Amino acid sequence: MCAYVMVAEDDEKQAELARRYLEREGHSVVVVRDGREALDHVGRAAPDLLVLDVMMPRVDGLEVVRELRAAGHGLAVLMLTARSTEDDLLLGLDSGADDYLAKPYSPRELVARARTLLRRVERTAAPGAVLRVGALAVDPVRHEVTLGGAPVDCTPGEFRLLAALAAQPERVFSRAQLLEELHGFDRYISARTVDVHIMNLRKKIEPSPRRPVRLLTVYGVGYKLSAGDGRG
Repeated sequence: MCAYVMVAEDDEKQAELARRYLEREGHSVVVVRDGREALDHVGRAAPDLLVLDVMMPRVDGLEVVRELRAAGHGLAVLMLTARSTEDDLLLGLDSGADDYLAKPYSPRELVARARTLLRRVERTAAPGAVLRVGALAVDPVRHEVTLGGAPVDCTPGEFRLLAALAAQPERVFSRAQLLEELHGFDRYISARTVDVHIMNLRKKIEPSPRRPVRLLTVYGVGYKLSAGDGRG
């Protein structure tokens, strides 16, 4: 899949390296140098993928993702960070990033991660019937989620996870299976990655997130999506 990719990176050498390798893959690449420019460019040009450094001038990468998701932009976001602790990575996920790559990174791994994210965007956009589980509806064509007819805003990662669950209601998915639906994160944070998405989805689709009736935990196994009690 050849795509339009924006690289938001203030380090000139890092930006040039990313641009060169992504262009070798056949993508069209534009480079911006700060977070405000990244936000402005997404609004004008609608890239397929944003490769985004966390430590950016004017507006940092985490705030860029928050603003993009709040505005309804569904592009894939691959964040680059010199921070590598689990809490930092989970903070990025919670902000709406789809994948993380810690610096220093291999340019080949950057290309591979970008390829994976773009494939998943392409697959999510493929035609398919609306998936309905009780009051919840997931539309793979329009990339929309509604609950009782009311729109539910989801990040791309949350949408992919919810679509996988909605495609097979009552089936129990392990964390490893759900992680495969999302992306290839580092193994040591894989379980927490899924748990963060589940926690955020419960805030959006459950009458009471602490007492879920739709997105259920099957202890010792994983998660499943049920019709719930009909409320919503």
